[in-house]
Parts: sequence; C-alpha cells; structure tokens
Amino acid sequence: MAAVSPANSSTGLPKWQIALAVGAPIVVGVAVGAYYYRKSRSKGADASEQKADTQANTNTSTGNSEPKKDEKTPEEKAQALKNKGNKYFKATQYDQAIKCYNEAIEIAPKNKPKDLSTFYQNRAAAHEQLKNYAQVVSDCSQALELNPRYVKALFRRAKAYEMMNQKMQCLEDTTAVCILETFSHQPSMMLADKMLKEIGKEKAQNTYKERVPSLPSGQFVRSYFSSFSNDGISHTQDDYKEENDEEVCGYAKARQLFCSNNYDGIIEHCTEEIETNGPQMAEAILMRATFYLLMGQALEARPDLDRLINMEDSHPKLRANALIKRGSMHMQEGNSTEAMSDFATAVRIDPDNQDIYHHRGQLNLLLEQIEDASRDFEKCTKLKEDFALAHAQHSYAKYRLAILQQSPMQMQSAMQMLEECTRKFPTCAEAFALFAQAQSDQGQFQQADENFQKATALEPDNPTAYVHRGLLYLTWKKDADGSLAMIKKALDIDNKCDFAYETLGTIEVQRGNMNVAKEYFEKAIELARTEMEMAHLYSLCVAAEAQNNVTKKYKITPPSALNM
Repeated sequence: MAAVSPANSSTGLPKWQIALAVGAPIVVGVAVGAYYYRKSRSKGADASEQKADTQANTNTSTGNSEPKKDEKTPEEKAQALKNKGNKYFKATQYDQAIKCYNEAIEIAPKNKPKDLSTFYQNRAAAHEQLKNYAQVVSDCSQALELNPRYVKALFRRAKAYEMMNQKMQCLEDTTAVCILETFSHQPSMMLADKMLKEIGKEKAQNTYKERVPSLPSGQFVRSYFSSFSNDGISHTQDDYKEENDEEVCGYAKARQLFCSNNYDGIIEHCTEEIETNGPQMAEAILMRATFYLLMGQALEARPDLDRLINMEDSHPKLRANALIKRGSMHMQEGNSTEAMSDFATAVRIDPDNQDIYHHRGQLNLLLEQIEDASRDFEKCTKLKEDFALAHAQHSYAKYRLAILQQSPMQMQSAMQMLEECTRKFPTCAEAFALFAQAQSDQGQFQQADENFQKATALEPDNPTAYVHRGLLYLTWKKDADGSLAMIKKALDIDNKCDFAYETLGTIEVQRGNMNVAKEYFEKAIELARTEMEMAHLYSLCVAAEAQNNVTKKYKITPPSALNM
C-alpha cells in the first residue's frame, strides 16, 4: 500500500479518523473528549455563563422555635443579600454586586456549604466582568472547595485560566466539566479543543527544533515512491547499471543506492552532483528534496523544490513532481490554498501527468472535497489505465461520496466498484484494504477481515493493514487484547510505524490506562516527520495526562467506551 505523503501512510482513513474506528465521539480536534464515553441525552448548556446564579437554595430553619416576627435568620439575610447582588449584577453595577456578595459570604451559616459556594461563584462572575481574573480563580476555587463538582464554577475558572494564559489548568477544568456533564456541555468541549491545539502546537514548536532527523523504515520509503507512477527518478534497477561500482559517483551513485534499497548516503551523493553542476543536476535536486521530506526536513527540502520549479529548461515531469511535493508539504503545514495553487501550476506545466491528479485527489479527500477527489482520480485512471493504486482510490472516493449523499443506489454501485477493483488488480494490496474498510463500515466484518488478510498476504512487510485489522477486531469482536496483539504485530514488522503507536495509545486511553497511553503517544512523537503531526500527537498525549489528573483529583471514573 502506497504512502500518501512523507508524513502519512496511505490508508483510506486519515489519521484523525482513527478515533472513529474505535467508537469515540465525533468531536473534531477535541482529543480530550475523543476517547471518553458519551451518553446521548438532552441537556441544554447554561443559558448564559455571564449571569450569576439567581436561584436560592431551599431555606431550612434550625431548632423547633420560630424566629421572632420581622426578624430574619442569618441564612435568610445572606440569601437576601445575594438576591440584591444579583439585581446589581443585572444592572451591570458589578462593584455594588461584589459588596453584596461579600456581606452574604460574611454572614452565611458555615453549615450551608452549597449556599456559600453559590455566593463565591456569583462574586467570581462579577469579578469576571471587571476582568479581575486572579480573583475569579480565587473565588471559584473557594466555591469548589465547598462544592467540588460545581460545574459552573469549574467552567468559569477555566475561562479565567485561559485569560491568564494558564493553559494546562484551563484544560484540566474543561476536562472535568466534559466528564461531569457527559460531553453535553458544548462550550467546555470547544475550549478544551482550543487548549489542546495551542498546547500541542507550543510543545511541538519547541521539540521539533531539537529533533534528530532520521529516515523512516525502508518499507515506508518504497511505499511512498510507489504512489508515483513516474516521477522521473525512481526507476527500477534494470533501468540503470554500472559495471564498475568504484567509479560511480554523484547522482549515478545515489541512483544505485536507491535501486538496492540502501537509502543512507543518497543525500550526500546528490549533493555531490549538484555542487559539481553534473549532467543530472535536476534529478539530483529532486531526489535530495524528496529524501529531505521523508526525513521531516521541510526547511531543507523547500529551497531545492523552489530551485527545480524555476528551472524552466528542466524536464516538465521533474518540475511537476517538485510542485506535487511542495504542494503536499504546504498541506502538511495546514496551508491548503498554497497547496492547491501548486497543483494548478503543475497541471499547466504538464497537463497529462497522471501523478498530479492522483495526489491532488488524495488532498481533496483530506479536505472533504469528495466530488473533486473523485474527478481527479478518474482523470488519473484515464491517463494511465493500469495505475492500480489510482483505481483503488477512485473506487473509495465513490464510496465516500455515496455516504455523503446518503444514496443507497450509489452505495451499492460503489461497493461493486471496490470489489471489481480487487478482481481487476489482484496484486494491489491497497484495493483489498480499502474494500475491507468499506465493508467494516457497513458491518460486514467477516468479509472485511478476509480482505485485510489478503492485503497483508500481498504486502507482508506493510504494517498499516495489521493496524486496521486490529481496529476491526475492536469494532467487531470487542476484543481489546486481540486488537492490541494484532497492532503490535505491525511494530514487529516496522518499529518505526508511528500509526501503530498512535493507535495503541488511543485504545489504552479508552481502557483507562492513561500512563501506558502516554508512553505510546511519546513514541509516536519521536517518529513524527512534520511539526503539525507532532502537534497533533502532543495534543493526544496532553489530553491523556489531563484526564488522568482530573480523574484522580475528582475521583471520577468514566466508564470505558470498550465495554470490557
């Protein structure tokens, strides 16, 4: 199965969809919520987080004697002051409201902790309006000391932490709200999502600068190059032979190493060709840039790609391939506009280059532009009818389109198209894997498992099919141990498979094994090839850490989503 880009394996599902395969709730980007359980229930969020509580707790009298006429108990006086403060609050007279809440706190009976917690929370609401965020945190903390599961105080404190740039504290409070409200509190989930992205990005920025670049596994490299039908540099060994290895140097040596699956030293020999202005300098520039990308060195790859794109006397196929790779690099950086601009330029330079449409189709899938993806894959297959990988992706795009349009007839046609692809290209592992994923979606688990087995038989050194088969076991048999064992087989095949580590971490989060999950995410982080991928993995790692802290602090044990 071919790799979509240097940073991602070519599977029908992008990485962000892994959680869906194991039954997590659909909350895009909210890693802290993506692995908890969610109950379906109808419960509206608080109508306005900017308003103070207005409902008083039920008054109770102590002792058997009635208070004297026109005399109020301390509890009644406190409630009256609170109500007066609420009126000032509604009138935006926040200083006056705070004075009333101060008096209420002073005279309230200490044996009424819920009343006191309300008074503190209301005072925090007034301070929030005055942007006194440190006081908001203090008052909410006092409220939570008295009422540890006071959701309104938790969320108000979380917002104050956000304004004070205390992101981890904000995340933990929003995590607590998410769990206590069984993921029905949308504002907390949105804030958790925001914090996870920001924390993940910050951690990745610091770590990525210090990472030591390294090549992925040989299988990944071969899979990546197989996603191009003709890139101008990755030819077979029969296309290139040298009688005397000792005399081979420059790009010729780099090609020789490439054909023998010995990738160390390729960049060095390409550099030799470039610095001596050798006859195959354009090819050397492209190959060096490609291996920089495979090692996650986008900053080093970019000048080479720019240089080749501007070499108007070089072969159009080489320039178009450089544009494809620069466009994919833009996509990995989150810049889809620049990515599509590069693909449009590639089409102008080399309009009949099937690789342009194949790779743009994959980017359109990631962007959920399914119809555009389908058209690109169809164009690719017309330009090169025997390009099995493109046929498989085209069939899968048709399946995704049928889901989007909720058309049973299109669904039936797409499933038939996927099956036909496996018959037409019986040696294409990707065709079987994508058909299996569609069958799994449709609940055809036995047939899906058979097709995943065929994919692994065709490419026994490809770890991704084992990961997807492990996820199938989880969905089908609810067998976490069997699923983990299957995914660990992927690591036996390729111990640099970040997809496997990430998926193992995801499953361990669902099982409640947060420390184990964190270890798996950290291993995936070490293998990340782009800063964006690293940020995503850090967000998962931080989410597991936050949930672990919250469950211990509040003694919350959310049920596992795996029903074990």
